[in-house]
Amino acid sequence: MATGSVAMWIGVPLGLLYAVSRMVKTTQPSLGPYMIILFGVPIGMTIIGKGLGALDRYYQRRTQALSGHYRPGWLKSMRGERRTASHWTVLDIVMIASVATALLVMAIWFFFFAGSSIG
Repeated sequence: MATGSVAMWIGVPLGLLYAVSRMVKTTQPSLGPYMIILFGVPIGMTIIGKGLGALDRYYQRRTQALSGHYRPGWLKSMRGERRTASHWTVLDIVMIASVATALLVMAIWFFFFAGSSIG
């Protein structure tokens, strides 16, 4: 799942940029390559995300991680018999860690390595 997460956030955009750069032979391309990237990145990320979701459900079935029927909070009673059970899945943890890592790396790059355009 970690590899799929990296492929979703880094592999799809870089792969599309590489593929489109190989298709275009001029420095002034038409609108087509931009449309490929504009629509290709969300479509590619959606496909990988659906695959990660299927992999997570498969993992949960194999490990019997879902012991009971999950009921969303808005369908539960407002009385005091609520249990506070955590339903974190492996995919939740992997995606949160990958987004947090990406934000940390971006902040480090922005504050320490990016040059100032002000002069």
